[in-house]
Amino acid sequence: MTRDKWIALQEQIRATIGQNNYKTWIEPLLYGGVDSEGVFTLLAPTNFFGSYVESNYGDMLLAQISLVSAEVRRLAFAVGRADHPEAPRAETAPVAAQVVVADTVVKEAPAKDALPGAPLDQRFTFDTFVVGKPNELAHAAAKRVAEGGPVTFNPLFLYGGVGLGKTHLMHAIAHELKTRNPHLTVLYLSAEQFMYRFVQALRERKMMDFKEMFRSVDVLMVDDVQFIAGKDSTQEEFFHTFNALVDQNKQIIISADRAPDEIKDLETRIRSRLQSGLVVDLHPTDYELRLGILQSKVEVYKGMHANLTIQDGVLEFLAHRISTNVRVLEGALTRLFAFASLVGKPIDMDLVQDSLADVLRASERKISIEEIQRRVAEHYHIRLSDMIGPKRVRNFARPRQVAMYLCKQLTSRSLPEIGRRFGGRDHTTVMHGVKRIEELRMKDGQIDEDVEMLRRALEA
Repeated sequence: MTRDKWIALQEQIRATIGQNNYKTWIEPLLYGGVDSEGVFTLLAPTNFFGSYVESNYGDMLLAQISLVSAEVRRLAFAVGRADHPEAPRAETAPVAAQVVVADTVVKEAPAKDALPGAPLDQRFTFDTFVVGKPNELAHAAAKRVAEGGPVTFNPLFLYGGVGLGKTHLMHAIAHELKTRNPHLTVLYLSAEQFMYRFVQALRERKMMDFKEMFRSVDVLMVDDVQFIAGKDSTQEEFFHTFNALVDQNKQIIISADRAPDEIKDLETRIRSRLQSGLVVDLHPTDYELRLGILQSKVEVYKGMHANLTIQDGVLEFLAHRISTNVRVLEGALTRLFAFASLVGKPIDMDLVQDSLADVLRASERKISIEEIQRRVAEHYHIRLSDMIGPKRVRNFARPRQVAMYLCKQLTSRSLPEIGRRFGGRDHTTVMHGVKRIEELRMKDGQIDEDVEMLRRALEA
């Protein structure tokens, strides 16, 4: 494997993993040569950098290299030097930044660009985030933090299920902060990466470097913090890092898949710290928000496929059928446009059924009326027989209406069939119950919270 072959191969690697990942993780690597045993060495800026690339891209790199150089049997990573004789691109590698006073070096710290945070997705900005009722509070809080200035919410804790926009908002905050103040040190990473770096520092006896790196940032952003639950040593270090940054009035932004008090095996003191700021829930998307997301994506796709047409009703159908995960929803639309472009057909309902059969099957609502009735009865602490029975007292009537509303929203059953499952009631009774709950959700916060909680539990 020659240096020229390695340089030539990088275009193929870029096409495989994308421009952002390539620029962040592959471009800084320097050619280190091949030994007699077929070990190809790549020079990395830091030990962690090399370990991360080996773990996440090692197999892909070895497979690509093997296609052009059969003698390479294994990859190895070492810390590169700017003066390495085989390093033609050494000037691009991150180096340490020094603060000099009167020709005397008084401090040495990693350069800001050398902070090994996770790469940011350029697509995830506030401009591309579609705002609706389920996420408007989270969006407003994220925008406020992204404006910089005095720390108002510390930490800002965002939580919600998969595909509801937590990571999008985290990336958007980071992009906005860096745009407003390019000199700001913003470190974004997952809780898994935090733990990995902590373990790496312990193994290499570099805990002081680890502590200095995390305590020197202006903004710390940790995604999926539930990952550190149950990992005692990592939680200990996270707690001290958290306290150190708060004491310095540095901004902390955290995300998780559930609220702090619902994360099992999370230390009480960390849970208390996480709850001390602003905790915001991203609710499951409603029909209007899903439709808005699809419409915004269509505008982007039409710019790339101007000759494609989309039939009325297709977006409405997708927004109705694919209701639990925005990523799946966006993926379905991407597949539709790709399929239509390849076969040269308009995007109509026939094409939807042909190209998205597996997605639609997976998204079919399988929640039964009986399951809804049982869950609602348990939530309101009443007997199932009382909820579906003839009694019309308020203690039973309101839960009954909530259950009817959820049956209408979460199943494909007709109103007459729903009425029959509630003690043989007429379909007009079901209609009245559904309308009543819709009205109450607009003005009664407790009813709205109950319905959302039940829906999340049923759809989980």
